[in-house]
Amino acid sequence: MDSTGSPKARKKSKNQSPEVKFHLDLTNCSRRKDLLSAITLCEAAVSEKLQFNQQHFNTLLYLCSTAISDPSLKESAVSFGFRVYNHLQSIGVIPNEATITAVARLAAAKGDGDCAFELVKTIGKYKVTPRLRTYDPALFCFCENLEVDKAYEVEQHMVSAEVGLEEPQICALLKASSETGKGDRVYEYLHKLRRSVKCVSESTAKAIEDWFCSEKASNFGESTWDVSLIREAILSNGGGWHGKGWIGKGSWTVKRTNVDSSGKCCCCTQQLVCVDISCAETESFAQSLAALAIERETQPNFISFQEWLEVHNHCDAIVDGANIGLYQQNFADSGFNLPQVEAVVKELCKMSGGKWPLVFWHNKRTKALLENSSSRRVVEEWINKGALYTTPIGSNDDWYWLYAAVKLKCLLVTNDEMRDHIFELLGSDLFLRWKEKHQIRYTFVKGQLRLEMPPLYSVVIQESETGSWHVPIESSDSELERTWLCVTRPGVSENIEAQGSCGSVGSYNRLHDSAVARKRKERPSSTSELA
Repeated sequence: MDSTGSPKARKKSKNQSPEVKFHLDLTNCSRRKDLLSAITLCEAAVSEKLQFNQQHFNTLLYLCSTAISDPSLKESAVSFGFRVYNHLQSIGVIPNEATITAVARLAAAKGDGDCAFELVKTIGKYKVTPRLRTYDPALFCFCENLEVDKAYEVEQHMVSAEVGLEEPQICALLKASSETGKGDRVYEYLHKLRRSVKCVSESTAKAIEDWFCSEKASNFGESTWDVSLIREAILSNGGGWHGKGWIGKGSWTVKRTNVDSSGKCCCCTQQLVCVDISCAETESFAQSLAALAIERETQPNFISFQEWLEVHNHCDAIVDGANIGLYQQNFADSGFNLPQVEAVVKELCKMSGGKWPLVFWHNKRTKALLENSSSRRVVEEWINKGALYTTPIGSNDDWYWLYAAVKLKCLLVTNDEMRDHIFELLGSDLFLRWKEKHQIRYTFVKGQLRLEMPPLYSVVIQESETGSWHVPIESSDSELERTWLCVTRPGVSENIEAQGSCGSVGSYNRLHDSAVARKRKERPSSTSELA
C-alpha cells in the first residue's frame, strides 16, 4: 500500500483480494526479515483458508532459515519451518531446490545432519538438481559434530552429482579430518585446496597450522621413500607437487614467513617454482585444441600441419609473428614491422644457445615479404632453417601457434590476451594455468625490445620433494609482503640433499632455464636493440 495514504492508494487497498493482500504483506515481511510477523500473517491466512503457492512456502522457509542465526528465534524458526514444510507436502506442492535447501538448513540447525542429508538424497524424485548450497547444511553439520564418515559420504554424493567443493567445504573437511586423526584425508584435502584456490583464507590457514602443530600429524609419513619416484612425479605433474603422501617422520616446524622476489622462502630457503599443468593435462589440452581446430578449419590443412610439426619439433619458443609485426603499427600506412619480429627471434636464439624459435603468420604475409627486397633475405633464411610456418589462406593462425606451443611444451611470445571466442572454447582454469607458465609478453621502447618472462614462481600451495609445504595466505599486500605458511620436517631435507638435488624441477628447455637465471640475477627484462 502507498505509504502516503492517498485516496487513490486507499481505494486500491480496498479493492485488493485477501490473496493479493496476503502476498504483498508476506513480501514486505521477507524484505524486513520479520519472521514473527510472517508467522502471525501465515496463521491468519490458514484460518481464512487462503491458497498457498510454492513462492509463499519458499518465502516462509527462507525467513525461518535466516532467523536461526538469532538465538532468541532459533527454536521457533525451526519448529515453524517444519510445520510449513509438512503443510507443503500435505497439499501436494512440489518443492524446488530453494525449498530443500531451506529445510536442510533448519534440520542442520537442530543438529540433525542425517535429516539434512536425506533431504538432499531424495531431491532427485522431484527432478531437481542440487547445488553446492543444498549440500552445505549436511556437510557442515557432520564436520562440526566430527561425524567424518558421514561427511565423506556427503562429499561422495556431491561427486556423483557433479557438484564441486570450494574452499569453505574443503576447509571444513580438512579440519574435521585433522581433529579425528585422519592424516591421509588431511593430505588429500590439502591437494584439493591446491587445485581449488591460489591463496587460502586466514581461517583455512589456521586449520592447516593446527594440523601440522598437532601430535597426530607427527605420526603420519614414511621414514624411507624413493627419492627418484618423488622427483619423477614432480616432473610429470608440472612441478610444485608430487602427491605421493607424507614424507618423513616426526614433528613438523610451522612458521609464518615471506617469499623473496626470486621465489625463495625467507624461512627455510626452499626455492618455489612456476607450476605448469601436468604432462597428462598437456597432452589432453593438445588433443582438445587439435579436435577444435580440425572442426573449424579446413581439415587437410591442420592435419598436414600436425604432420609437419612432428618433424620440426625441436624449438624452445613459438613466436606469434603477426602480433609482433603489427605491434604499435596502428597509424596510417605503417605496414608490417619485420625488424620487430627479427629482434624477438634473435633474442630467443641468444637465450637458448643458438636454437631457432618457430615463427607463425599467414601465407599472404610471406608472399608480400618475399616480394620486398629489404625483407627477402631474412624470410628466406627463416624458411631454410625451418623457423617459419605460414598458415594457409582462410585459416586462423591462432589455432596453429597455440597448438604448437602446447604440443611442444614451448614458451609462446605474444601479447595476445587470448580472450576471444576461440579461447573461450578451451575453458578457463587449465588454460589460465598454462598461460602463466608459458606466455612471454614483450614491449618495444624507443626501438629496444623488452621481454617479460613468465613468473619465477607460482603463488599457489606447493609441496616439495623434501615433503615441505608452502601455503600462500590471502592478502591485500604486495607479493613481497604476502604471508606464507612454511611447513618443514627437520632432518628430511638433509636426507634428500645427501642423495643429490634434482635441479630445476619442471623446467622444459634451455630458454626457460636461461630466463630464470637472468631474472634471479635481478635482471627483470631481456633487452635487445633492433637491427
